[in-house]
Amino acid sequence: MRDSLDDLAAAVAPDVVGWRRHLHAHPELSFEETETSRFVAERLAELGIEVSRPSGTSVVGRLAGGRAGPTLAIRADMDALPIEEATGLPFASTNPGVMHACGHDGHTSILLGAATVLARLQDQLPGEIRFLFEPGEETLPGGAQGMVDAGVMDGVDQVIGLHLWSPLPVGTIVARPGRAMAACDVFRIEVRGVGGHIGMPQLAVDPIAIGAQVVEALQHLVAREVDPREPAIVGVTGFHAGNSVGVIPPTAEITGGTNMFSPAVQDLLERRIAEVAEGVCRAHRATCEVEYTRGYRAVINDEGVTASVARAARQAFGDAAVSEGEIIMGGEDVSAFLERAPGCFVLVGAGNAERGIVHDHHNPRFDIDEDSLGIGVRLFAHAALELLTEGAREDARAPA
Repeated sequence: MRDSLDDLAAAVAPDVVGWRRHLHAHPELSFEETETSRFVAERLAELGIEVSRPSGTSVVGRLAGGRAGPTLAIRADMDALPIEEATGLPFASTNPGVMHACGHDGHTSILLGAATVLARLQDQLPGEIRFLFEPGEETLPGGAQGMVDAGVMDGVDQVIGLHLWSPLPVGTIVARPGRAMAACDVFRIEVRGVGGHIGMPQLAVDPIAIGAQVVEALQHLVAREVDPREPAIVGVTGFHAGNSVGVIPPTAEITGGTNMFSPAVQDLLERRIAEVAEGVCRAHRATCEVEYTRGYRAVINDEGVTASVARAARQAFGDAAVSEGEIIMGGEDVSAFLERAPGCFVLVGAGNAERGIVHDHHNPRFDIDEDSLGIGVRLFAHAALELLTEGAREDARAPA
């Protein structure tokens, strides 16, 4: 059946590229994917796949195989980012200020391609496949948890997903067991001082000067309070205060995020960010308000599922194409699905320096090598066959 998978994947490849370009030209922000989800649902229905809309703009397709077996979920995300595109592509965004700058147009198209391939082999497949098209991955609280709460993972035995990854050259695949991507939280600190005239600073309590010390103090948390064997980040990414040269403003706002794997480290950072900010402000006669919001949990790949996916990838693309790679400190809410069933989240190389495809994710000039789309379709199809066949075999061996 593997040869059939590759033949079908090759046949659908032009459609996958066309779908990606259509979606790229018509991006929609998180939880606003109305036309994108309509497009996905129509393509699934054309394949004879049962379609449901469990939460908001999410779409789920259900494909029942021709014989008994496990249930496998395959996930893709659909949303774009609030970025003005600067690629100059002929199929660039037609939605001002909105761009597919992270590859989600590719993810959606790849999963539609895999659904096309697997639907053609439906009678030969054991078990059930659920195609999960998720909205809102780029914006907290993310779309995955809402789908889980709506029951899309009920009865699912295993789950897989992928991310096109521009730092990796096209043709490479990373399937890392265990810790793969970090948990990510966000924080906001409002420093409250006393506004005044720049020429009379003694009468004010300057939140800018105090806020600068808060930022500096936060940099010591990971360096001096986190076990150096535990990866962690505290990053300040925003500092906003004042709008006039002659005025000391009454408040300053500091925003940022944290990334880690250990729940104990997460607890430590949440507590200490507040304590440090409050302590610095108190020392300088100011007060502050601290908000800490927990975001996506860490992506932890199941060792058994990852081994099966890696084996399928090696069979399809060769040993040299597949590696375990390194942990990534960015977050991904695919973790909500992985907490409900053992699974694997794979990185698929999408960069190509020779073609000038070198810009990082969330960059206005971000692009992907479209050869990665066909690789993604084949990867999903081969991994699905591997996991379903293994599961059916284990079910047959189990005592009645």
